[in-house]
Amino acid sequence: MFLSSVAAGGLLLTGAGYAPTRSLRQDPFGVGVASGDPSADGFVLWTRLVLDPLGLNGRGGMPSRDYDVQWQVATDERFADIVRTGTETASWRAAHSVHVELKGLQAGREYFYRFKADGYVSPTGRTRTSPPGLSALSFAIAACAHYEHGYYTAYKRLAEQEPDLVVHLGDYMYEYQPDGYTAPGGNIRQHSGGHKCATLADYRMRHAQYKSDPDLQAAHAVAPWLVAFDDHEIENNWAGPKSSTGAPAFERRRANAFQAYYENMPLRRTSIPHGAAIKINRRVAWGELAQFHLLDTRQFRDDQACEDGVRAGCDDRLAADRTLLGEDQHRWLQDGLRGSRARWNLIGQQIIMAQKDFKLGPGTEVNLDSWDGYAAERAALLKGLKDVANPVVLTGDAHMHHAAELYADPGDPDTKAAVELVTSSIASDGDGYRDTERTAATLAENPHISYIDQRRGYIMARLTQDALTADFRTLDYISRRGAPARTSARFTIPSGERSLV
Repeated sequence: MFLSSVAAGGLLLTGAGYAPTRSLRQDPFGVGVASGDPSADGFVLWTRLVLDPLGLNGRGGMPSRDYDVQWQVATDERFADIVRTGTETASWRAAHSVHVELKGLQAGREYFYRFKADGYVSPTGRTRTSPPGLSALSFAIAACAHYEHGYYTAYKRLAEQEPDLVVHLGDYMYEYQPDGYTAPGGNIRQHSGGHKCATLADYRMRHAQYKSDPDLQAAHAVAPWLVAFDDHEIENNWAGPKSSTGAPAFERRRANAFQAYYENMPLRRTSIPHGAAIKINRRVAWGELAQFHLLDTRQFRDDQACEDGVRAGCDDRLAADRTLLGEDQHRWLQDGLRGSRARWNLIGQQIIMAQKDFKLGPGTEVNLDSWDGYAAERAALLKGLKDVANPVVLTGDAHMHHAAELYADPGDPDTKAAVELVTSSIASDGDGYRDTERTAATLAENPHISYIDQRRGYIMARLTQDALTADFRTLDYISRRGAPARTSARFTIPSGERSLV
């Protein structure tokens, strides 16, 4: 079992061959390490030098100077067999973040990595390259981790299961001011900064605060991550160039948020932002077994219809020209799905794709921020999945587990297109609950949905060439530490089927 050496970070290195300068007053690796976007011969390694995560200038208490950061990659946790090493500059202009893109490693094997700076050594992280062929994959799906709403025990339990890969589908951090969004049972912790995130310093500080959590650090250290943002990394329910709150200078705010997001995530250089634009949609292959198609459902969308919210009678949402993905991304997705030779095509995105009627009884109410607000584009996308091998949609945002079957035409069982797996939140909305009566009524209203659970948690999936098995993991509480995680439901999607078993 890999045990992340989070607690061992900050070791002062001495002895022959390493003479620490000791210009920093304490361990600069207080926000941990991470890796991401694995390929057959490499991955991205990340860290950020931080002395004080709550430093108000967003620089983490670091001096306004650059630091050399050495990195090492080994085949063993003790670093007896170091296979690659190098040095990168942690620039103060980039919040002392470090991104290392590695190539030339062996396919399908485990590696360990660490960083050294100013006489200190970071925690050790574990990562891996993607394998050749049809090797099995275990991966976790996570989303929505409001820091104030509870402890990150779900991240800890996820790390204990040691997945090969973690897919995080947005709302990694929240932009609200302290107590700006209160959980049903009350907030457990408090955001720093005193106000809603707007400046680059605000977003940098908020990321550092979240990453200072040891359970999140453990989840990053155990496996490479695929990340894609939703709305709260910038602002609740933003849509393209439009602020949901009419915030001033929203283009500058997006640029600040994107810059901080890149600085704090294990992303490749292709995601370096250019002002108020960042490329987050991309494809990542896991051998011949799976192709992950990661989507951006915020930057290119039309504004939500009928002033957003959960509403009835909004005909504007049905307009044929409404787009959520934008024309270019929609074409990119269709081309990638048609051209994929993978056994499974996993579409990672942020908002519920399944039709969902929130109104119990006569009439219909839908969430206009979800795909229900962009119904024509959804139908076109689902129709295009007809000849795609084993499409499965992976989703976050909802703060509830869902397992559903997707239909291009909700009234026609012959138009079944894919299965959707929606993960609950890591922490957002607090402890959660089990309202069995309302759940039963909601499932009866939406027969294409097989499972709903309002507790916190994540999904642990196992993928082989023959089937995808999804364990919906839940915790009974996060308002205090130590909750166990259990599998509350398990579904299997056999290869060649588009149904939940």
